[in-house]
Amino acid sequence: MNVPNLKPKDFTSDVTPVWCPGCGDFHVLMSITRALAELGRPPEDIAVISGIGCSSRIPAYTNCYGFHGVHGRSLSLAAGLKIARPDLTVLAMSGDGDGFSIGGNHFLHACRRNVDMTYIVMDNRVYGMTKGQPSPTTEPDWDSALSPGGTGLSPFHPLVIALASGANFVAREFSGNIKGCTKTIVEAVNHPGFSFVEILSPCVTFRPDEKEWKNQVHGASVPETDDPARAARRIMTDDGMNTGILYRGQRKPYFASVKNTFGEIAPLERAFEV
Repeated sequence: MNVPNLKPKDFTSDVTPVWCPGCGDFHVLMSITRALAELGRPPEDIAVISGIGCSSRIPAYTNCYGFHGVHGRSLSLAAGLKIARPDLTVLAMSGDGDGFSIGGNHFLHACRRNVDMTYIVMDNRVYGMTKGQPSPTTEPDWDSALSPGGTGLSPFHPLVIALASGANFVAREFSGNIKGCTKTIVEAVNHPGFSFVEILSPCVTFRPDEKEWKNQVHGASVPETDDPARAARRIMTDDGMNTGILYRGQRKPYFASVKNTFGEIAPLERAFEV
């Protein structure tokens, strides 16, 4: 059921965000509430699921059903909810550490299963909540007190992994472009199947160099595609700062046949008698 004249404030809770001043996640939250208002579904038809980290605080800041789960498990929780309640619009939230490190295996299989939900990852290339450790997407030569000289490790490439694993919609945005983020989130939610949106969201506390992202991001020079091979060539050759919808696939989403199997508990108890 769509409700006319919904406003972003209808999806905003009365909890004050505790992010650092200047954090990109403030803009992501604004984009999410604007997108939800534009989608026109009432708050009780929306579920926002998260794991652990700065970005994963978002369920507390939205006026929807929400679940703040354990580290790296937002996708398993969100997929289970969507399968059990296909009538809900389900969004999962993560950061690059939560989503691509401990949650990396869940990410691969969520793309593969293609359940109809949207995954938004706020990528700041650092563990912000735990004081600045390198994350899976951190550049190999990023020098810090916790990794002098850099890690020397090749960074995780979320868009490549998402495409190769079967995500049906792949996009990248910049948190400072609220209009662009809002539009892409709406498109992601409306597209059937598993939609993945990476949002470059600067951590001004531990990565002040990322303030320059606003001067480095740029719209992709070629249009979106539904051809995985073409999308792969495009993603593998970009500079990490292309924004917009990169791939819009045509796979049918996964739908489970869920039936009400609850009955008397006595037969179930007897089945486990020793």
